[in-house]
Amino acid sequence: MINKLTTSEQLKALKTLPNWKKTEDRDAITRTFTFANFNAAFAFMTSVALRAEQINHHPELFNVYNRVDVTLTTHDAAGVTEKDISLASFMDKLDHS
Repeated sequence: MINKLTTSEQLKALKTLPNWKKTEDRDAITRTFTFANFNAAFAFMTSVALRAEQINHHPELFNVYNRVDVTLTTHDAAGVTEKDISLASFMDKLDHS
């Protein structure tokens, strides 16, 4: 089982992920990605889905046209873990908006 990051560990990690923020209502991080169109947004989600399957860590994705809202938390740990930070970093590298 992976351990939940402490608040200070989360804040330190978020400094390396400037577009991500802590959610207010639960122990998670979130970011909104905006793309040129639906196809670009869907291609992003597909890349994320393939990576998520590889690492067995699945994000919460919500899509409307060219926007993808992402929430990351590790349900087994009841909060943010290194898996979430790693997946957020992966998503940031995909973002070419």
